[in-house]
Amino acid sequence: MSIGPWHGAAQEHGINLTEAVTGILTHTTTQSLPPSWQGEYTVERAGRWVVERDGESPTLLAVDRGSGEPVGLMMLHEDFNEDGVQSNLRIGYVVKESFWGEGIASELVSGLVDWARSQTRIRSIIAGVESQNAASVRVLVKNGFRLTDRGPAENTDTYTLELRSRHPTWKPAVTPINST
Repeated sequence: MSIGPWHGAAQEHGINLTEAVTGILTHTTTQSLPPSWQGEYTVERAGRWVVERDGESPTLLAVDRGSGEPVGLMMLHEDFNEDGVQSNLRIGYVVKESFWGEGIASELVSGLVDWARSQTRIRSIIAGVESQNAASVRVLVKNGFRLTDRGPAENTDTYTLELRSRHPTWKPAVTPINST
């Protein structure tokens, strides 16, 4: 699988991005997404959705290397902490229904976690998931995420993977004393 910023990935693989979005965002794949994102996507709706995402935060396109077919999307949003240095990375992802059960979501999340570990500014990764979406919960738990908040109103739970401590451990400098 190949993944990259969606406009560049689409161009690299000769994919029409709005058509790819209509193939990925279907009634079934959007049922666990925010209400305004749910339902079927026409090319026009997909085009508007792409422009909206471009105005919000980076979106990645996953493409099957063998077939060149678009298989999923990952949305990223970085929230900087009060220190302005470290951040929490909020993620969302959706996999094309014909690729469900093939490990695509696990591969997407695993790759993102590996990348985030190399980024010293990212303190944690946060994902919201509908509590009944057992497959997505398994993907997150498999990648080290822990349930950190239950959202009764929206039926959405929050899972977090802490990459760096919120409070660095302070250790005093100790000079060993040689006793003879």
